[in-house]
Amino acid sequence: MKLAKQIIEETDGKICKNCLGRKLSKTMEGTDNIDRANKVCSELNINLDDANCVICDNLFDKLDEELYKKIDDKINQLGIEFDTFLVGSKIDKSIQKRDEEFSEKFDLSVETIKKEVNRLIGLGIWEIYDKEAEFESQDIVFNVDLVGEPKVKIQINPLYIEGKYNKLKRGIPQTKWPCTKCKGRGCEECNFTGKQYPESVEELISEHFLKLTKGREAKFHGAGREDIDVLMLGSGRPFVLEIKEPKIRKLDLQKLEEEINKINEGKTSYHNLHVCERRRKAEIKQSSPDTYKVYRALVKCDEAFDEVKLEELTKLNEIHQQTPLRVLRRRADKVRIKHVLDLSYAVIDEKTFSMRIKTEGGLYIKELISGDEGRSHPNVGEILGVNAICEQLDVIEVSEK
Repeated sequence: MKLAKQIIEETDGKICKNCLGRKLSKTMEGTDNIDRANKVCSELNINLDDANCVICDNLFDKLDEELYKKIDDKINQLGIEFDTFLVGSKIDKSIQKRDEEFSEKFDLSVETIKKEVNRLIGLGIWEIYDKEAEFESQDIVFNVDLVGEPKVKIQINPLYIEGKYNKLKRGIPQTKWPCTKCKGRGCEECNFTGKQYPESVEELISEHFLKLTKGREAKFHGAGREDIDVLMLGSGRPFVLEIKEPKIRKLDLQKLEEEINKINEGKTSYHNLHVCERRRKAEIKQSSPDTYKVYRALVKCDEAFDEVKLEELTKLNEIHQQTPLRVLRRRADKVRIKHVLDLSYAVIDEKTFSMRIKTEGGLYIKELISGDEGRSHPNVGEILGVNAICEQLDVIEVSEK
């Protein structure tokens, strides 16, 4: 009560119950700030109901039914569904400054006015919609501007779907390729699609998610990628599909997976679709010494090879690869050291054989075979003493991360 009297005296009784209760929150028990202020009013026989607060300019009067109507109107206008939320607010800087200076004057380590505002608005939303406030990862964020007439904006956070994909047809890139001539604007060359290729692994799944979630945009994040002419077989390649600004978040992923795979039969398939956290987007892209990939390659030579020399391929281990010429325009030119972990082969004819190769992630198989004009060493061609090319390549396993 001693502190309460000092605060009342300092403000000449011009302080609202929220601000008084907040300043007493560490020194007086109470269910909330209003309860603490009521105890003071009862003890000192004063009335603060009509006080013109010198700290907040009666900011808390704006947290009324009209504000929650604006919040509800915005939710309905956007047509969004959510389970978790966070509240952010914009408050006049002069109010925040007065609040901080007052706390400093009385050496009070209490909640700031902005935190109380956010908490009270959050409590109101929880009571109306029975949704949970979440600070780490939330579906939406309510941004409430309380400078002047209250305004409400809603930030819709992305939805992340993790899974694995198989590519069953050659000629399909992992992600959308803009037309090289018009850079995606649309021209005669690309039949005004803006795309180099008509479809991609990304588009064949994202178009369905965008339609159901009413999202603005989708972005595909793969755990590496295979070339356009390479199949992705086995258990599939991990990926995360990021849906930006999804208005609908509750999806029957098992049913959706079945429908998408039926539509894309013979081209792509997607498995084990489930909602994941944002961090998975980065995690699946990280390479570690434990990650590996298994390939099946069809090797064609320009002349007959010595079958005895094929056995030397099984001893391949450390490979020094300078950035391949075919990707040099988009990758830094440097030498990468990768390892072959296992290799087996089967002769098809005097100029052709197949290989099953297990390697560290990031080793270029086509260049391991051809040598890439000496940029990949050692390589299959130089070991056999012939010119060799990879005529066909399939990815048959990508390790989990």
